[in-house]
Amino acid sequence: MTLFDNTNAHNPDSTTLVSEPETANNEQYAGSQPQEEVSEAALSAEEKPNLGGEDFASALETFTTESEEAVGEDRVIKGTVLKLTPTHVVVDIGAKSEGMLPIAEVLDHEGKSRFQPGDPIDVMREKGEAEEGYINLSHQKAQRIHAWDEIEKAHNEKKAIQGIVIDRIKGGLTVDILGARAFLPGSQVDLRPVRNLDGMKGQTIEVAIIKLNKKRGNIVVSRKELLESEQNEKRSKTLEHLDEGSVLTGVVKNLTEYGAFVDLGGLDGLLHITDMSWGRLTHPRDLVNVGDQIQVKVLKYDKDKQRVSLGFKQLTPDPWLDAEHRYPVGAHVSGRVISVTDYGAFVELEQGIEGLVHVSEMTWSKRMKHPSKLVNVGDQVECVVLNVNPTERRISLGMRQLAANPWDSLHEKFPVGMTVEGRVRNLTDFGAFIEIEDGIDGLVHVSNLSWTKRVKHPSEVLKKGDRVKAVVLAIEPDKRRLSLGVKQLQPDVWESFFETHHVGDVVHGKVLRVAAFGAFVEIAEGVEGLCHKSEATDENGQPLHLEPGIEHDFKIIKMSVDEKKVGLSIRAVGEEASRSEVESYKAPTSSSSSSSTTTLGDLVNWSKFRR
Repeated sequence: MTLFDNTNAHNPDSTTLVSEPETANNEQYAGSQPQEEVSEAALSAEEKPNLGGEDFASALETFTTESEEAVGEDRVIKGTVLKLTPTHVVVDIGAKSEGMLPIAEVLDHEGKSRFQPGDPIDVMREKGEAEEGYINLSHQKAQRIHAWDEIEKAHNEKKAIQGIVIDRIKGGLTVDILGARAFLPGSQVDLRPVRNLDGMKGQTIEVAIIKLNKKRGNIVVSRKELLESEQNEKRSKTLEHLDEGSVLTGVVKNLTEYGAFVDLGGLDGLLHITDMSWGRLTHPRDLVNVGDQIQVKVLKYDKDKQRVSLGFKQLTPDPWLDAEHRYPVGAHVSGRVISVTDYGAFVELEQGIEGLVHVSEMTWSKRMKHPSKLVNVGDQVECVVLNVNPTERRISLGMRQLAANPWDSLHEKFPVGMTVEGRVRNLTDFGAFIEIEDGIDGLVHVSNLSWTKRVKHPSEVLKKGDRVKAVVLAIEPDKRRLSLGVKQLQPDVWESFFETHHVGDVVHGKVLRVAAFGAFVEIAEGVEGLCHKSEATDENGQPLHLEPGIEHDFKIIKMSVDEKKVGLSIRAVGEEASRSEVESYKAPTSSSSSSSTTTLGDLVNWSKFRR
């Protein structure tokens, strides 16, 4: 047996293994069976003994070499998936060794394998050997070969091509295009930077091929380029219809604290928060959300800067134009509380019409610290219109007017002179506030706390929380004032003093305090008088030194009932005593009634008495 080339007309390139005597009989077989399809098993039992050991080894070597050429690095090989490991896919490619490729090449965007054992798979051989004698394979490289013609065509003709986002990688995304992996840089994903690239995994997008390297198998794509082209086309169409006053339909693209950006079709316009509603908005999201399709009116268009100002409220009539007629003063209205502040609550009467209920108009009580104690956002409330100002777009509302004013009937309930009882609610420098009923406080001025004690601060007599009795002194409903007195519960010591004392009376008193102009003297319990320093002299006219605690006789020389003042004098007491002594001496006695003349001795004796 020898190995030789047959010159068969049907297949001159075929190489067959035949025995020398049977050459003519096997021409048909040799022409129909390629060399690489003949194996040792294909030889008949009769042929095997006729092969020498050296010839068979040579034939087997030739077969193996040609089989490996079939899996060259520049050819796509049809293989079969044998098994999947956590890191690789093992593939049968019909060679003496099995092939291996990274499992990442067959995973979809959810991380699941697109092939299972037994599935056919296209691969290409890579340089080098894998571990344990496996052949390095690549599925992606084979995919690129299949898709390359279409990708090159799309690149040359600058046409869009569809792809599926597979994964996020450093610097951008991996996109599957017709089975080939392409790189989409993060800066080319959208017109504006995309913060969450992971959120795009699994999306089908259209991209443009911007860079191609067939030798290295590199593909770079851009989505931004297509979006810009589409945006420019839309902008051109939008500008054809863009005039101040025109009404357009747009999509809310972005929200900020000061307004919303609306995509009019390749051109963004600003819808400022003040042009969103005739009423008051705290944030644009109270009216619109991203993605909403809305109609807007072009208020201003700057062609040079390509800036467009939009309005939404201008599509409807201004509700304030006839608000004065629809909400007359005194009318009872209802609305929804949309905001609560320190100074009151805003009530929406209708879309674009809001009124303010000031905190002072919520209740007749003065003690409400914050409007939230009475109303909350979302509450439906009844109000009375107090004032309407269409120019300033303001309506003043009141809630307390729906209830009876307790101050209007206070004269009947607590007439002047009546004794009432209440709790001390607050103390100030000028007096104490006493709550006599819910919402009604009366003031006891510091001067009305005591008849006899000079009170500098109400805390000297009262403390917060005390229950006290007081007398109603005055009521002023329009000013919501109620004056009370505590000392009036006791008789007025001044009144009693003025009833029992007159000018000229001599009283005994005790010096309480001394001032530069004189001394204050207590002449009765709770009653003080002033002895001027000019009146504090002895019978010889010499000043007397008065100190607190000294007691003395004083003569009342002046009285003022209205001002509750009493003027005192020591000097007048001495003069009065002198006159009395003279008169007493000059008056005749029973023992000397017969004598009517005064002797020199009598005068000397009187003088000695005075000294």
